[in-house]
Amino acid sequence: MQYRKLGDTDTRVSVMALGCWPFAGDATWGAQDDKDSIATVHAALDSGINFFDTAEGYGDGRSERVLGQGLKGRRSKAIVATKASPDHLRSEDITLSCEKSLRNLGTDYIDLYLIHWASRAAVMAGRSAAIGSGGSAEKEVPLQETVNALERLKKQGKVRAIGVCNFGVQDLSAITRLTGIVVNQLPYSLLWRSIEYEIKPKCADSKVGLMCYSPLAQGLLTGRYKTADDVPEGLARTRLFSNKRPLVRHGDPGAEKETFTAINKVAAISKKLGEPMASVSLAWVKQRRGVTTFLVGARTPGELKQNLPALDVRLSAETVKELNAVTEDVKRYVGRNPDPWNSGNRTR
Repeated sequence: MQYRKLGDTDTRVSVMALGCWPFAGDATWGAQDDKDSIATVHAALDSGINFFDTAEGYGDGRSERVLGQGLKGRRSKAIVATKASPDHLRSEDITLSCEKSLRNLGTDYIDLYLIHWASRAAVMAGRSAAIGSGGSAEKEVPLQETVNALERLKKQGKVRAIGVCNFGVQDLSAITRLTGIVVNQLPYSLLWRSIEYEIKPKCADSKVGLMCYSPLAQGLLTGRYKTADDVPEGLARTRLFSNKRPLVRHGDPGAEKETFTAINKVAAISKKLGEPMASVSLAWVKQRRGVTTFLVGARTPGELKQNLPALDVRLSAETVKELNAVTEDVKRYVGRNPDPWNSGNRTR
């Protein structure tokens, strides 16, 4: 296992982290047995993975609670990241959210506490609700208020480091003027390269590490699905898919043909290398400059085991260039909006 430094802290996290959203057993991932989730946590620790990512919003805290059960007796071996929801960013609310997360996790400290989405994301959701109900939208919470609360939590020893998720250039600039953050968690994969336009360079300039989610594009880069129609409804809701599909929130036409053309080309390159497509896709993310860690979502020890070989794959500069070329059409379609689920960019 490889380990990389978490920002300017003394903490070293595994380059492969376990994303615990599937433990929620929600509409996105489907039913999940808690025993399988706990076994997966144990398998991750046994394999050298020490970094675990969850959020209060995953299954209304269920993901946090299950992760906490999995870490009983082994908490000191783990680095835990969890997130405050965008409608909980007022000073009192974020304090209450942190306390609830601590109880859910069965711990007295959170290694990395992240703002899940900037307050503007909650404001946009409020405006949408207001349009439909005739009500008024919630006001944006001043970033300074949120930062002050996070700094108090750090001083109290309840939080050890601060990070953000889904922050664009403007929000990233604003928060780095107020406090030090160690990571920006963003979607990044061969099929979702929007951060390369401006957010990734800004993170590098600000010395903020990338914590990459959906590095396998929610399973598309595993070879599991041969056509867009094979993808389950809960996963076929990003902007890569038609807006006519169930559960989608965006208004984009989708790029299903381009996406599966790219997938087939990535599969061909992987076959030529003699490596599974998932391993090649994860290795590509692992080798991108500025990446601290990437999340893999596994529901069973077996699924986790399938991802581990990627740690031993090293891609040549020529192969990286080839992978970039075959996914360029999808990159152009996705554009600068890093939000996988909404046409209206919730980042700024």
